[in-house]
Amino acid sequence: MQYQRQQQPGCGGCLLILLLIIFLTGGAPALISFLGTLLYTGFFGILLLFAMFWGFSYWLQKKVATYEQSQTESHNRFVWLLVQILIHTAKIDGQITRAEVQTIHRFFQTNLRYNQTQMAWVKELIKEAAQAEQSLDALLHEFKSTFTYEPRLILLELVYQILYTKTEVPEYELNIARYIADYLDISSYDQKTVEAKYRYHQQYRSYGAADSSAKHYASLGLEKGATFEEIKKAYRKLSMQYHPDKVSHLGEEFKKVAEEKMKEINAAYDYFKKNSQ
Repeated sequence: MQYQRQQQPGCGGCLLILLLIIFLTGGAPALISFLGTLLYTGFFGILLLFAMFWGFSYWLQKKVATYEQSQTESHNRFVWLLVQILIHTAKIDGQITRAEVQTIHRFFQTNLRYNQTQMAWVKELIKEAAQAEQSLDALLHEFKSTFTYEPRLILLELVYQILYTKTEVPEYELNIARYIADYLDISSYDQKTVEAKYRYHQQYRSYGAADSSAKHYASLGLEKGATFEEIKKAYRKLSMQYHPDKVSHLGEEFKKVAEEKMKEINAAYDYFKKNSQ
């Protein structure tokens, strides 16, 4: 299955067409008589509600199609593959629960700050992904052949980010994330860096851990007690990989993901630099 842009919605104004036909064939009296009959029988209110619902749906579909067409092909394909991979991860046990779908919704709303139009687009992508039968390997192969190393890292960041919205992350889901990293040729060092950071953040939320150094070591993918030379080397490497300019073609929301990652890396380096003096 390949990504396809949403089409602009058609007219669909059957009620308006019917009213126009009545007016043209019978004039104003016939139109007034028809509306009076609808009002008398109680159908007018139902049709009015239907017309309002259709109008809102049409307006939202048009906004979604316009938004999608305003974005780059790289951005749209990235989001499409991201949703496909997240849904595939969710249904690995044979079903997709309402809670899992809501988690994905909250992820896009909270972490990527998607507005109503963007969320309507994502919900359509989720429906499509839930019905798709494409294998995870096929999705990862398309992603790997389309995007360079830096966008692959961003994808892995987002996969772990959504996994760790749960209180307890099942081991089989972590194994899927590790499999994704391996398939995309993400180095073991980078995979462990990402996983360690989110594991630490979860422990921090759960147990109120206050060890700042452990947090910053995790952000740099280092074990506690690493030398300052090792810290500088890790900082330089991560700064190059997560530079926002390398993922700017994916869209503003993913550029911001890289910017947030850079803030974490800089904060970690500044912490160790101050404590090394």
